[in-house]
Formats: sequence, C-alpha cells, structure tokens
Amino acid sequence: MGRSAMRRHDPRVSVVVPTRNEARNLEVVLPAIAAVRPAVHEVIVVDGHSVDGTVQTARRVLPWAKVITQTRRGKGNAMACGFAAATGDVLVMFDADGSADPGEIPAFVAALVAGADFAKGSRFVRGGGSEDITLLRRSGNAGLNAVANVLFGAGYTDLCYGYNAFWADVLPVLELPEVGVPAAGAGMVWGDGFEIETVLNCRVAAAGLRITEVPSVERRRIFGETNLRTFVDGARVLRTLIAERRRADRRRAELLAAARRHRNHPAPGHAQVAPRTPPSRPQPPRPMPPARAPHGDRVLVPTPAAGFRAVPAEPDPQTMSRPPAPNRHPRHSG
Repeated sequence: MGRSAMRRHDPRVSVVVPTRNEARNLEVVLPAIAAVRPAVHEVIVVDGHSVDGTVQTARRVLPWAKVITQTRRGKGNAMACGFAAATGDVLVMFDADGSADPGEIPAFVAALVAGADFAKGSRFVRGGGSEDITLLRRSGNAGLNAVANVLFGAGYTDLCYGYNAFWADVLPVLELPEVGVPAAGAGMVWGDGFEIETVLNCRVAAAGLRITEVPSVERRRIFGETNLRTFVDGARVLRTLIAERRRADRRRAELLAAARRHRNHPAPGHAQVAPRTPPSRPQPPRPMPPARAPHGDRVLVPTPAAGFRAVPAEPDPQTMSRPPAPNRHPRHSG
C-alpha cells in the first residue's frame, strides 16, 4: 500500500514546541494552541534545559501537554526529540516565542490533506506577511532562496521561515540524527542546531516530495530577545545549502552504485528483469496531476536542477534492474 493510501482525511495533529527559557511566552502560546479548532491531538513541549521555570509553567498552563527534555542541545535536536515522541499523523513545527499564529494550523493541515507531503509556511506569498522582518533580512532571505532553488530545483519563496508541517510518514526520508546518540565532547551533531529548518527544506526537495507553500503572518516575539543574528545565521544557512547539496549528490551516487551491483550480481532466486521492448510509437509522458491547494496556496513540485535528479531515500529491490524512467516532473502545478 502506498504512503498516501494510508493517510487520513481527518489526521491527528501533533504540535512540537521547542523551548529554552520561554516560560512567559508559554503562558500565552500554549492556551492559544489548545484553543485551535479542530482541536489538535497533542502538544509536545521539548525543553532545552531551561532555568526560568519553563517546564513547570508548561505543566501548569496546559496539564495535558507532553513535556520532555531534549537529549542533546540545539533547536534541531529539540525538534527531532519532539518528532520521535509524537503519536499524531501530522507534525507541526511551532516556535514558542509567539511569532507563529496557532490559528493558521488548520490551513497547514488542509494543504497536507489536499495532497502535499510537506506544507511550507511563507511570509512572501499572497496572504502572508511579517511584523518583524527587516529589509536586510528580507534581502538576505531572497538571496538564499535563489541559491536553494538553483541547487535543488525547488521554488521556495521563504526558505528561512520555520513554521512548517508534514506527514509523520515522511520522517524516514528526512534521516534526522538519532536522538539517543550522544554528541562528541562539547560539539553538536549535524542537524542539531538552527540549521535544522534549512536541512528539512533541502531534504524534502531532494527527495522529490510534494511541497505546498501556505501563507503565514509572522508576529513579533511576545517576551524576551530574539536569538537571530543576521550575518552569522545567513552564513550558516548558505553553508548548510552547500553541505546538503553535496550530501544529496553522495546519496544519489550510492544509490546508483547499489543499483549497478544489484544488476550485475542479482540476489539468489531473484530473476533479472529483461529490458522491455520500446513501443513502436513514442508515448507522451503522463503529466503529474496537480494538487488542489486550498485558498490559492502555491503548489511546488521540485524539478531536478542541471546534473541533479531527485531520488528516493532507499532503493527499491523490485525496480533496481529496470531501466530508469524519464524525468516527468513539471516545474510548477500552480
């Protein structure tokens, strides 16, 4: 049975909230999430060893929330811990600082139910916006968008926005670091830091997953100071894009090598599939049916960039000996 065949039209929604010293903000944010209708299935607060009573506040404000402590440090590890603890069908990434609007969660879920694998929040499509972004950050985001779209053949408009949602069955494709593995010394495992959002965007594009951009309005942080550092964080995003492109190339090379080994040395008892005789008349490729995104959301279908082909996370033993299929991905469906 295919992945999409197992998905529900009324999915259970798990909201993952990474926190570090966000007690005052949680007093506002958690009740707002709990008030969303249709109601979410669960709220998972992942604490990053806070010292301001974040854990106690979360348990007092929302007693039914699942509160856990991350295994290492960094936002990426907090997200991975929350994803591992979730039991819902849909996972929503939600910042604890009050910048995300819980009322938008149904729009993200609707985009997934309509056919997307990954719902990407965007401040730069119709209906989106920001109360907090500066001209410098907007310009930097546009430049990083352009780099990501060239490297991965995507069509992102807001690469650096962290309000996203996706089906839980996509997690194996993302290949996030194991949450139980300790970091070496005082270092961090790749993907544990703030690069997690860029890592996710790169990997869903490299895997050829169906991406829908959902309009979102970023609000100002309620309490406290932002941790964003424009130039430092921009440089980190750029390094992440380059590293993830190299990773995708290595992954593709490994899959091609495995396919060649399988073709030259098939497993015992596995009959090789003879090449199919081409039809006398060339058949036009069937176009990918467009997803119906709600309320005019943009639907993005990653298109392989020059020299890069989207590949699945794992080779399929049943099809490894077949000739490669032609690229049939349209650039955009909407």
